Amino acid sequence: SIQQAMQAGLTRFTFEGAEISLDATNAIFITMNPGYAGRSELPDNLKALFRPVACMVPDYALIAEIRLYSFGYRDARRLSKKMVKTFQLSSEQLSSQDHYDFGMRAVNTVIQAAGNNRQANPDSPEDLLVLSALADSNRPKFLAEDMMLFNSIMSDLFPGFAVPEPDYTDLLAAIREECAAANLVPTEPFLFKCIQIYEVSVLRH
Repeated sequence: SIQQAMQAGLTRFTFEGAEISLDATNAIFITMNPGYAGRSELPDNLKALFRPVACMVPDYALIAEIRLYSFGYRDARRLSKKMVKTFQLSSEQLSSQDHYDFGMRAVNTVIQAAGNNRQANPDSPEDLLVLSALADSNRPKFLAEDMMLFNSIMSDLFPGFAVPEPDYTDLLAAIREECAAANLVPTEPFLFKCIQIYEVSVLRH
């Protein structure tokens, strides 16, 4: 292994069937979050070869503030606090589901969406742009019973603002046309899910 070659002071060693040179200044790091959904602990025999380093929870609000400023937001500090508060209240009040994520990955998705909204609508109120980013990023993944709670949280944090309903007339017409060609019945729940998939794909790709 690499560690054994370093301990022996070698300059070249065999790694997975190939002889390669060894840089004595190399270092190996394993970053992991075992408490995260779907993750597992590091095996003890592998853990014994490494020294653990504790990491602190990042300041979500500060990260969001800096990135919102970079996208051209003028009131980034206040909006970043509202964004983080939305996730905090959602994690406390919404039901517990395996696919719910209120961590840094989710915050980063909203920040990116807010940046896209700012670029597309530079003259719109900043509160509305962040509110739309929060709604577009989170609504598709929530269960129906959690949607009312989430909408209530957003209305409390962004009073006087409402998320504008997008116009999907052309998309819905195309979906109905494809369903007719495939002899399928486009029910309202089916169309709703199609719209959600479309919104998530636009947001993440």
